Amino acid sequence: MTLTAPPATEPRPGEHLRGTLRQRHLGMLALGGVIGSGLFVGSGAGIAAAGPGIVLSFAAAGVLTVLVMRMMAEMAAAHPSSGSFSEHAERAFGAWAGFTIGWLYWLTLVVVLALESTAAAVIVHGWLPAVPQWLMVLLFMSVFTAVNLTDVRNFGEFEFWFALVKVAAIVAFLVVGVLAIAGVLPGGDTGALDGDLLPHGWAGVAAGLTTAVPAFGGLEVVTIAAAESDDPARATGRAVRAAVWRIAVFYLGSMAVVVSLLPWSDPQVGAGPFAAVLDHVGVPAAGQVMRVVVLLALLSALNANTYAAARMAFSLARRRQAPALLARLGRTGVPRAAVLASAAFGFVGVVLNLLWPRTVFLHLLDAVGTVLLLVWILVACSQLRLRRRLPADSPVRMWGHPYLSWTALAAMVALLGLMLVDPGTRIQLISTAVLASVVLAAALIRGRRATAAAEQ
Repeated sequence: MTLTAPPATEPRPGEHLRGTLRQRHLGMLALGGVIGSGLFVGSGAGIAAAGPGIVLSFAAAGVLTVLVMRMMAEMAAAHPSSGSFSEHAERAFGAWAGFTIGWLYWLTLVVVLALESTAAAVIVHGWLPAVPQWLMVLLFMSVFTAVNLTDVRNFGEFEFWFALVKVAAIVAFLVVGVLAIAGVLPGGDTGALDGDLLPHGWAGVAAGLTTAVPAFGGLEVVTIAAAESDDPARATGRAVRAAVWRIAVFYLGSMAVVVSLLPWSDPQVGAGPFAAVLDHVGVPAAGQVMRVVVLLALLSALNANTYAAARMAFSLARRRQAPALLARLGRTGVPRAAVLASAAFGFVGVVLNLLWPRTVFLHLLDAVGTVLLLVWILVACSQLRLRRRLPADSPVRMWGHPYLSWTALAAMVALLGLMLVDPGTRIQLISTAVLASVVLAAALIRGRRATAAAEQ
C-alpha cells in the first residue's frame, strides 16, 4: 500500500510568497553560502588531518557540491518551491520522504541558529566584556527575526551586503597571499611545501574530505529562495553556474595559499588558518581582523538559516505535514508564524547551549551533524527518479546524466562509510541515524493514519 499525505492546502488569493528577490540577491546568496565560518575557521581541522593534501580534499568536496547543486537546480528550475528538495523528494518517493527530509533539515537549522548566535556573541563579548553574552545572543536573534518578519527583499539586501564583505575579505586574503608567495611581502620563503605533500597519505585526504564537505553547507538555501525570485528557473541556473568558479577560486585558492606559506603542522593553522597567514605576513591586528570577518560570516548564516527554516516550515505546513498555522502569510507575503516558530526553537537551543553546552546541546549537534549529507543523498536519488518527468526544455539540465548523478551518489555513500570508520565522526553519524529513524517512524505512522482515514 502506498502511503500518501492529504492534499496540500490551496493558497487563497493574496496568500502566495512574493517574487521580490532579484538576480543580484540570489547571486550573492549563492556566494555567501559558499563563504562561511566553516572556511575561515573549520578548515584548520582539515589541514591538520590532511596537510597540503587538504587542497585535494577541498577539490573533491567542491566537485561533489557542484554536482549536487546542479541536480538540485534542475529540479528547482522545473518546480520552484519554498520546500525545494523536500518537495522534490515527495514527488519522487512519496509523502514520507518529503516529511522526513523536511523536518530533519528544519531541526538542523534551528539547532545551528543557537550555535551561530552563541558563537557571534562570544566574539563580541571578547571586545565588550561588560556586556553579558546572553544579551548579545538575544540581540542577534531578535534583529534577524525582525529582518525575516519584514519583506523578503530586506532579507535579500542583508545577504547581499554580508556576501559582498566576505568576498572582499577573501579577495584581499588571496592578494596578500599571492604577494607573499611571490616575495613581494615577507613570509613567502618558509619552505612550507618542502616536505611530503601527503604526510598522512590518501587516508589523510579522505579524512580531510569529511571536514571539507560540511564547509559547503548553505548553498541549498539558493534553491529555497528561488521560489521568491522574479524569474525562478533562470535565476537558479545562473546562481548555481556562478558557484562553480567561486568554489575553485575561493576555497582551493585560499587553501593553496595557507599550505604554501605555513607548515601544515603549525598549531596556529589548526586554530585559525586565515588569521595565522595574515599574522605570518605581518598584517597588523590579524587576529582581530579575522574575528570581524568571522562575526560577519556568522551573522550572515544566522540570517540565511532563519529564512530557510521558516520557508521549510511553511512548505511542510502547506503540504499538511506541519501545523496549519505555519502556512499563514502576512500582508507582505512573509510566513510570519513560521519565522516566529523557527526563531522560538532557536531561542530554546540558545538556552540549552548556555546551560548544558557539553551535554544536552552537544548531543543535539551530534544528531544533526550529518543531516546535510542525507539531504544531498536524497537530492541525488530524487533527481534520478524524477528526470523523466522534468520538462525537456528546462533552462537547467544535469550534466552527463545519469552517469554523473550516479557518480555523485556513490561518492556520498562512500563518504558515509568513511565517517563510520572514523572515530571522530562515527558518533555524529550514529546520532543522526537515530534522529532520522525517529522522524521516519513519525512519517510512516502519519501516512498510515492518513490512508486509514481516507479509506473510511
